[in-house]
Amino acid sequence: MYSGYGSATSTQPQGKVSPVKEVDVLTDLLVQGMEDNAEDNDIYGICAQCGRKVEGEGTGCSAMDKVFHIDCFCCYVCKVNLQGKPFYSLENKPYCEEDYLNTLEKCCVCTRPILDRILRATGKPYHPSCFTCVVCGQSLDGIPFTVDATNQIHCIQCFHKKFAPRCCVCKLPIMPEPGQDETVRVVALDRSFHIQCYKCEDCGLILSSDSEGRGCYPLDDHVLCKSCNATRVQALTSHMTTEL
Repeated sequence: MYSGYGSATSTQPQGKVSPVKEVDVLTDLLVQGMEDNAEDNDIYGICAQCGRKVEGEGTGCSAMDKVFHIDCFCCYVCKVNLQGKPFYSLENKPYCEEDYLNTLEKCCVCTRPILDRILRATGKPYHPSCFTCVVCGQSLDGIPFTVDATNQIHCIQCFHKKFAPRCCVCKLPIMPEPGQDETVRVVALDRSFHIQCYKCEDCGLILSSDSEGRGCYPLDDHVLCKSCNATRVQALTSHMTTEL
């Protein structure tokens, strides 16, 4: 039997980490995770123009439901940067105002771009407000119109006033009544007449080839009814007999 004294030492089991060391490791992992998350939070998407990540505050912008690098958000035509400027989307591509207006059809009257509704007539584009009669200036948007031999636009009324044959009696154009599309012109002795102007020069009887006894019986280029023609013929015959 023996007895003795020895010194006691503290040792950690193999494979274990001290509590202090373990806390340090966990802290480092937490900080790293926060940094990684921060980096992920700074990625705003993929640039629709170049295909690279848009990351970092102030480096990207959103337009047309897409994400762009600020430097990549440019006019499709002239490449001017559009950040903070008005732009137009055409076929899902950004355009500056000038290049967008250049894509639009231009009015054949004022030559300005047509931004809203296009009115087409005679194969040409018009602003509705520019589509007017060349004579009276009336807007013809939704109104019947016609053109002359040089393709000039006229309202129906002005066209008839300008080009309709004129009555040899009253000298006014022979044209349809307001609200009517057609009219009747009487032609006799190579002259044009309104129906109401086609009458006997002596008695004023309205003449008509459709009515019995009301036809035209001209004499020496005068428009006469049958009765007045006979009277003149008789007078001429009497005058000739007297001279003989």
